[in-house]
Amino acid sequence: MKRLVLLWHFAEHGCAFLREGGNHTLFINRPAKKVSTITRHNEINRDLARKICKDLQVPRPPES
Repeated sequence: MKRLVLLWHFAEHGCAFLREGGNHTLFINRPAKKVSTITRHNEINRDLARKICKDLQVPRPPES
């Protein structure tokens, strides 16, 4: 799945950009008090995207 599609999915579900790391971007779900990292690759594995969504407590990403 494309990284931008996943980032838009997070924004739609209340997650926000926290900061940039060395090779990752950190996103936070403030209501759930959860933080997760997203790699800076153009393509993100479907299983990894699902795990990140689970970590942030948002619904599964769209299948695209």
